[in-house]
Amino acid sequence: MFYTSLHRFMDEHQHQKASMHMDAATRVEFEAWKKKAYVKLYTLLGLDRMRTCELNPRLLGTEKLDGYRREKWLIDTEPGIIMPFYALIPDDMHANGRFSCVIAPHGHGSAGKLAVVGNRLFPELSKSIDEHNYDYGVQAVRRGIIALCPDARGFGERREKYYQSDKPADMLRSSCEFLNAMAIPLGMNVAGMWTWDLMRLMDYAMTREDVDANRIGCIGLSGGGLQTLYFTAMDDRVKCAVISGYFYGFREALQEGLCCNCNYVPHLWEHFDVGDIGAMIAPRPLVIETGTRDILNGKSNMDNVYPYVEQVRSAYRLYGKEDLLCHDVFDGPHMWHGTKALEWLDIYLKGSR
Repeated sequence: MFYTSLHRFMDEHQHQKASMHMDAATRVEFEAWKKKAYVKLYTLLGLDRMRTCELNPRLLGTEKLDGYRREKWLIDTEPGIIMPFYALIPDDMHANGRFSCVIAPHGHGSAGKLAVVGNRLFPELSKSIDEHNYDYGVQAVRRGIIALCPDARGFGERREKYYQSDKPADMLRSSCEFLNAMAIPLGMNVAGMWTWDLMRLMDYAMTREDVDANRIGCIGLSGGGLQTLYFTAMDDRVKCAVISGYFYGFREALQEGLCCNCNYVPHLWEHFDVGDIGAMIAPRPLVIETGTRDILNGKSNMDNVYPYVEQVRSAYRLYGKEDLLCHDVFDGPHMWHGTKALEWLDIYLKGSR
């Protein structure tokens, strides 16, 4: 016999209406709500606890690959906090020398940035790339878009000391759960730190002479979708976004499901569900990708997805911009689909209609 407690939390969540629930009936109401939502989410993510500093960008090396080059960079996102990332640069320059650009965060099982840039360093990583169609940074650069592919805190070259090893099994692991446990008692959390780091990477992107600062987007799968969701909601400089494999009702997917600790932001569910955060992106171009066989959707599968997408659509409708929201539902598991997503980047970042 087991005497468990989870049902108590489930009941609390089910009967509690999020304080920042977006149900605006007019554009004026929505914009007033969005200002309040921004302030609340900024605090919940602990962004008010982050410390700014000079970016101090430094180039570590360049490799020539088929149709593009891969640069490795470091920047400082906080004092003493270093973010390594790859910049994938197309060979063909535009007439004005500036490209559209995507920031492409990764999720779990990626060895950090390696999967996104298609680096098949060992068989287990190659398998993950194939199963999840994980090299969306390469897919973007092959369409003439610069891709900035960072390591999130706790992954790749940013794993904490207990997780540092070059063994393949350890390279696919992460220390994000450990980081969240250390951050939460200090009023911080991993999701917020990831969001901050992407905002600093955006700062860097806007300094590059080969990037069109008005054409920067964000794309990500799974935990990369999490990062894309929060980053795009909090930073209007993101002009187009693709959230893949991370758009479902929190109670069923995250409270009933078995998910990494990095999904959990203190007090978030008292104030927001996924549809509320997604609505903050309106009316910028947005693709939400959902696989009909993605087990992370929750036990109700698509019934735990559609209502929240429709809530986001209601925000776009207030602007008369429903055509800027695409819900790409495909028959598949937890993976990057890319079909509508890459078309969206062509249209809304490159301007290729």
